[in-house]
Amino acid sequence: MTAPDRFSTSGPDWAIIPFDAADPAHVAAIAAIWTGACGPDLALAPDTVLYHTWSVTGAVQAGQLAVCDGQPVGVALASAFPDDPATAMPDLGWIDAIAVLPAHQRQGIGSALLAWAGDWLRDQGCSAGQLGGSLRPFAPGLPTALGTAAFFYRRGYEDAHHTWDLAADLTDYSPATGALAVTCRPAEPGDGDALLAFWQREFPGRWRFEYQEHLREGGRLSDYLLLWTDRGVDGACLLTLENSLRPVERFFPYGLPRPWGQLGTVGVSQDRRGRGYGLTLVDAGLRRLRDGGVRGCIIDWTSLLDWYGRFGFAPYREYAMLYKDLA
Repeated sequence: MTAPDRFSTSGPDWAIIPFDAADPAHVAAIAAIWTGACGPDLALAPDTVLYHTWSVTGAVQAGQLAVCDGQPVGVALASAFPDDPATAMPDLGWIDAIAVLPAHQRQGIGSALLAWAGDWLRDQGCSAGQLGGSLRPFAPGLPTALGTAAFFYRRGYEDAHHTWDLAADLTDYSPATGALAVTCRPAEPGDGDALLAFWQREFPGRWRFEYQEHLREGGRLSDYLLLWTDRGVDGACLLTLENSLRPVERFFPYGLPRPWGQLGTVGVSQDRRGRGYGLTLVDAGLRRLRDGGVRGCIIDWTSLLDWYGRFGFAPYREYAMLYKDLA
């Protein structure tokens, strides 16, 4: 951490200053505040915070740090995506992160940061705000284990539904029964256009955007596993390894044995669903992770607990999806 005077405050009490994503001290402050507020199970390193605050094509993001006696004690980050309705609703904004160190809670800091985030989202034209779940989310929603939902309820947020991260140890993973005899293999040079055509045809919104952003940022094409039929690419899923561009730590796998890995998103052509293609694709992805040495595996942000349970996955972390009408 750099010297305290890197953060200016107006007096002996806390004050709020803009977050500067280009300042390593600010990035380190977010990591320390988030980890201090959320605990080791949800710890963030500065490198992971950098990933979450990289510029996303078409998105706008801003943040505020709360400082007390020159030290950062709270943070709020918010983002919006105003000009690409094919990817995300322009009137929905996200509160990417909000956290206050325990010793500085119940002093109005969290309320002030949350109010700033709502005002900023309104300024971007957003009529609704969501806690988490942005195009580069710190988390899909509010981790229920934190027990902080009442804070948001009192400030007008409503619980729409819940979602889960699932986890399994792949050491003894056995191939799923019912897999089809079709080709599933990592994407190779030359497959990029065929994969883009699949996303544009079947999932032209967020998943298509995330694929294009993955390549724009320099991600490996081979992190995508493709399912091929006689008509070409009919399914794809993204795998995250410990050496992938997007950090696997963003899925908070700390309670699982290493090496870590992650599977998802998973998409299959609409007219192929319910016929075993999705099962075949997921099974191929899990076998690829297992054969690459992965033990602790996350399938994130899903409500399909029973479906993924057939592969040995169980609930690992639960999130509440909280929304507020900002109009």
